[in-house]
Amino acid sequence: MKQPVERRLAAILAADVAGYSRLMEADEEGTLERLKAHRRELIDPKVKEHRGHIVKTTGDGMLVEFPSVVAATRCAVEVQRAMIDRNAEIREDKRIPFRIGVNLGDVIIDGDDIYGDGVNIAARLEALAEPGGICISRIVHDQIRDKLPYPFDNMGQQSVKNIARPVRTGCRSTTRSTTSSTPRTAPQSPAS
Repeated sequence: MKQPVERRLAAILAADVAGYSRLMEADEEGTLERLKAHRRELIDPKVKEHRGHIVKTTGDGMLVEFPSVVAATRCAVEVQRAMIDRNAEIREDKRIPFRIGVNLGDVIIDGDDIYGDGVNIAARLEALAEPGGICISRIVHDQIRDKLPYPFDNMGQQSVKNIARPVRTGCRSTTRSTTSSTPRTAPQSPAS
């Protein structure tokens, strides 16, 4: 008898380094050492602080699962804010800027790995984010809008690679002020 597929709802954060190939070409050892330091000193502790679980790393990227979209988004924003400070004294051509995508979706559990549309969409959102930025799905925006004071611009529906239907998105750049005590939301368009 075939085993039933194990599924669960999860907040998924996908991150990678923008311009990683260029950075590695210019300075492999230095880039790798800086990336490892960012992971050890910032990213891994932030993931743990927000009760996330690093599912896998792929060179310059990572896939992280959280039990809460609020926690996943807060972690993403805190990492991106801290990266501004960490990169401030570094020459621009040596900076390591992350792009992050956050989605909420049903995932298939296979051992220590997760699969499914929820994961694929998080990865596509990450690709839409600007270096140093965060891109979230509309479902994430709907869940966090009254809980977190982070502004996300409504980018509407985006066609993304290998996903049949358009994905509704909101993106945010870390260069914008996010210290407002009143939650701000992007202009709303019909979400149905």
